[in-house]
Amino acid sequence: MAAPLAQASAGAPLALLSPGGLWLLALLGPLVLLYILKIKRSRRRVPSTWLWAAAQRDLMARAPFRKLIAQLPLVLQALALALLALALARPASRGRELTGDHVAIVLDTSASMSAAARGPAGEATTRVELAKQLARDLLSGLAPGSDALIVEAGRDARLVAALDRDLVRLKAAIDPIAARDVEGDLEAAVALGIDRLRQLGGARRVVAITDGNLARPASLRGVSLPVEVITVGDPVDNAAIVRVDVRSGSAVGGASGADGKPSEQREEVQAFLVVANFGAQPRDVYVTMRQDNASDVLGSRRVLVKPGERLPVVLTFRPSPGDHRKGLVFELSPRDAMPLDDVAYGRVPAGDKLPVFLASAGKGQGGDAQGAQPGAPSGGSVWIERALASDPMTSVTSGALADLLGKPGLDPDTFVVIDGACPPDPPGGDLLIVNPPPGRCAGTLVGQALDRPTLTSWDTADPRLRFLTLDGVNLRVASSLKPEAATQELIRAQEGTIATDISTASRTGTLLGFDVGESDWPLKASFVLFVRNLLEQARAHRAHGITGPARTGEPLRVSVPATARDLQAIGPAGERLEVAQRAGIAVIAETPRAGFYRLAWQGPQAGSVVVPANLTSVAESDLTTRPLLAEGGGEVAVSSAAGQPDAHVEWTWLLALAALGFVVFDVWYFTRVPRQLRGRDSPTA
Repeated sequence: MAAPLAQASAGAPLALLSPGGLWLLALLGPLVLLYILKIKRSRRRVPSTWLWAAAQRDLMARAPFRKLIAQLPLVLQALALALLALALARPASRGRELTGDHVAIVLDTSASMSAAARGPAGEATTRVELAKQLARDLLSGLAPGSDALIVEAGRDARLVAALDRDLVRLKAAIDPIAARDVEGDLEAAVALGIDRLRQLGGARRVVAITDGNLARPASLRGVSLPVEVITVGDPVDNAAIVRVDVRSGSAVGGASGADGKPSEQREEVQAFLVVANFGAQPRDVYVTMRQDNASDVLGSRRVLVKPGERLPVVLTFRPSPGDHRKGLVFELSPRDAMPLDDVAYGRVPAGDKLPVFLASAGKGQGGDAQGAQPGAPSGGSVWIERALASDPMTSVTSGALADLLGKPGLDPDTFVVIDGACPPDPPGGDLLIVNPPPGRCAGTLVGQALDRPTLTSWDTADPRLRFLTLDGVNLRVASSLKPEAATQELIRAQEGTIATDISTASRTGTLLGFDVGESDWPLKASFVLFVRNLLEQARAHRAHGITGPARTGEPLRVSVPATARDLQAIGPAGERLEVAQRAGIAVIAETPRAGFYRLAWQGPQAGSVVVPANLTSVAESDLTTRPLLAEGGGEVAVSSAAGQPDAHVEWTWLLALAALGFVVFDVWYFTRVPRQLRGRDSPTA
């Protein structure tokens, strides 16, 4: 676009013209000249000159020009020429000039940009739509020969459009941009824009368009180029769910017995929420809980949240067996300016009792068939079973190794204990292998037997050995273990390592190289504490079902069986997502939307899982005015979009159409049939 003839001040009307099109006005001179030049006529003999007296006077005059007479064609043609010249000058009624040879426009697309706002004409819109329109207006004011690039500032910076001079292409790249359900990182986006402009010559600048509600207010530290920050949207009151946690507990139920005590306890799902009010007025809201894809309300509370208060809310319900692992939706009503944070998501826990399967390598199951030691299982299984059953929140099942490997409906979160064998890829969740046979076992080499090893040290920093001591524990015999790395050693004896960590990315695994029945360890409190530590770890993994954070914008890591195949991932809107799988971990690279992410897989342990992802960000939900902290040697200017001049309104096409209209009218005027001639030639004349 050609350079404007004048630059706008804030809010001042202005006509912008490109001098490149005004050269067409020079044709007005030749047009007028054609109308005042005399016409050169040929000589003819006639009987009388009375009818041509005016022409005779014109011929007798010596001046080459005649008097200019205002004629309609002349006026029409002059107007058409003037309008066409103005159209080529691309006039704009109002606007601002975006100076700079190279410009980076950064658009904030964090969650707060989805908040409701009012447009210039009072129409309902969102903050991100205001930002997009402002970006288009800035591109319209780009100086001739300048180029621009577009950067999106979500959780990660993303280049939307590379440096380009084509305004149509740049504006088209802005159209699909939308706010995401994530915390924004303006600093990374500004840094990306500066990095793209750093090596270019000429004047360079960065324009960041944001609402100012940033998760990191000090996002403009150390900028090396001039940065102009333009804020959009007015401060509004907002209430939000800023924290959610769902757990399984117990509730007293039934009639009381003769002693006055409750007769039974039932499982209860307990949802813990925190509702925050970021407005200046108290908010009276309803907090409801329902299952995903269901309309029935499982729990509801009406609460009054004071200004600036963060109020804890607890909702409970008693689940049926079919409710486990289903999604839960929590809602605030009535909704406010930012509906996104009025909804949070959770999941019904898998149950209050942890399933445990104790598999023993029984008689008749040789090592060649299942990797088990021949002979009957030792008495260690009995001691392990007693320790497991001492935890009231476990459900213990005992059986042979074949029962475990052939069990089709085994809960994927089952804590599996295998005594006397080491099968490859056992099903279930966390794993404890006791007294394995010689050979390779889960990456650890089981070697020669150690006679009466003397315990010397153990890894007290490991959660499995937390709060316990092995002083005074005596072993009759143990197998020497050689793990792949020294960091995997858990219990060491003077003669070698006898317990190792065999964890994988999807499960926590522990290998004991001895039969606990061949020791006095079960007679000590540390043995029960060791088993409890293993159960607590398994219970925590079961409650979460994931190995990474379930927050929007962050990668989602979900535990799946190592034998899983044909893995599919579905997003909150039903869209298919790319998912990578390795070593029992399924990874979804990005979770841009809050809601439920569903994974399903095939294989020997086919199944599915629902994982909720939430924003729960105080920084994004607080829609009040907050200052932007700018530090460093760069020049940073902060202004409001309300103080910016109105958008460029080009009149090119309107003027061109008007010029075309004058030309068409002129052609019609010259080619029309005079009224007198029509009357003379008519049959009735």
